Amino acid sequence: MSLTGRANAAWRAVVVVLGLGAACACGRAVPPVAALAEGDTVLAFGDSLTYGTGAEAHEAYPVVLAELIGRRVVASGVPGDVTADGLRRLPDVLDAVQPKLLLLCMGGNDMLRRIDSAETAANLRDMVRLARARGVAVVLVGLPKPPLFPGSVAYYADIAAEFELPIEDEILRTLLYDAKTRSDAVHPNAAGYRKMAEAMADLLRAAGAVP
Repeated sequence: MSLTGRANAAWRAVVVVLGLGAACACGRAVPPVAALAEGDTVLAFGDSLTYGTGAEAHEAYPVVLAELIGRRVVASGVPGDVTADGLRRLPDVLDAVQPKLLLLCMGGNDMLRRIDSAETAANLRDMVRLARARGVAVVLVGLPKPPLFPGSVAYYADIAAEFELPIEDEILRTLLYDAKTRSDAVHPNAAGYRKMAEAMADLLRAAGAVP
């Protein structure tokens, strides 16, 4: 191989290493998501965490996220909803909003009401299937189990792996452990929701959904 050829090969190797480093900056590879066009809509779906309980309406994470990624983000969060409620209302919301991407953040109320974890996981899986059947990509948000044990509940990571979904499963545990970023034991405050939106924006960039 010529000197020029060796130099080109070395440069390609550097590019590959840099690319892998970007993909694995969070410590694991992020499954890709199709890039969102400027006119595409993102649906943030869930319970009080999506609604923004603990902060003003304009401080909720979907509102902040829209500013960060430059895309329309529609929030559909109903305080008190369990995953069975979400599963019932998701089809109508998907049909009304016609999103390209679903941000699914549910399960906390199931834990608080001690609903069987197998039922919760099955409902989450069914919501992922409903979205995908309509051609909607899904990003999952993992929740910590009360009283905020380290990490998110295992079935979130299991579902993400099963469906090859990007997942953000650290931010809420971090926020709810810190008095400066929570409004109560289970909800962030305005500063916390901004950090949540920033974490979601970083994940979407890593997945290739937004630049």
